[in-house]
Amino acid sequence: MPLSRTLGSITVTALTDGEGAFFQPRAEAFPDATEAHWREADRRDPASVTADGRWWLPFRSFALRAGDGPVTLVDAGIGPAGSPAASWAPVPGRLPAELAAAGIDPADVDTVVLTHLHSDHIGWAVTGTPGRPYFPNASYVVQRAEVDAMEMVNPGLPAGLVAPLRAAGQLRVVDGDTTLTPGVRLLPTPGHTAGHQSVLLEAAGERLLLTGDLLVHAVQLLDPDLSYAHEEDPATARTSRVTLLRTLAATGPTLLATPHLGTPFTPLPPSGA
Repeated sequence: MPLSRTLGSITVTALTDGEGAFFQPRAEAFPDATEAHWREADRRDPASVTADGRWWLPFRSFALRAGDGPVTLVDAGIGPAGSPAASWAPVPGRLPAELAAAGIDPADVDTVVLTHLHSDHIGWAVTGTPGRPYFPNASYVVQRAEVDAMEMVNPGLPAGLVAPLRAAGQLRVVDGDTTLTPGVRLLPTPGHTAGHQSVLLEAAGERLLLTGDLLVHAVQLLDPDLSYAHEEDPATARTSRVTLLRTLAATGPTLLATPHLGTPFTPLPPSGA
């Protein structure tokens, strides 16, 4: 069964679409990380490193559900064979089986939050030829800055993703900090991409941040100043990461739900670093 955590009436379930060794040495992915950083990161998150020192990378989505109500899905994984992530990520993904194991039918999903439009986060959003939304009853929520930027830098992506969602009337474009449902907020956290967003859940006096790629490895949890080589705007990404993590750390306990760390749920250290 997929792992889950409960805040009040809301259950957050981690759904692993796939996993595998990253295509690049981790020292290249995080060029400013020191040996001391790696030793401590490996101690805290041993599942993220292989026996020969490679970065072992899971690819997760998260389902939010209050009772037996409709589901909010955060991110859509790496996708089936032939998906946009096929050139570098382990595919085909297994999200449909993960959803079934969690007792979720795709028709139960009424909202899909896409933290950003990188290929390992959109794989099951639109499938088939011609492309159709995999979640037939869902609104797909994306920041306007993300859509605008992707239409400029990667025209093929909007054609394969945004256009079918628009045609189906299932694309919801938002601007900035947005309340999705009571206790669930979308927070702009740009830098990894222009319109990256994270999701903050607050319920029953507890708090959980679904990070998206605000951070992608435990080494950035140890030191939020460390940049990742595949951030589109490293300086802005650093500011987003440092500001949000340190603000949350200073204002009470927070659980992180992360797509790519070795375990899906990780407490935010009190120091934020």
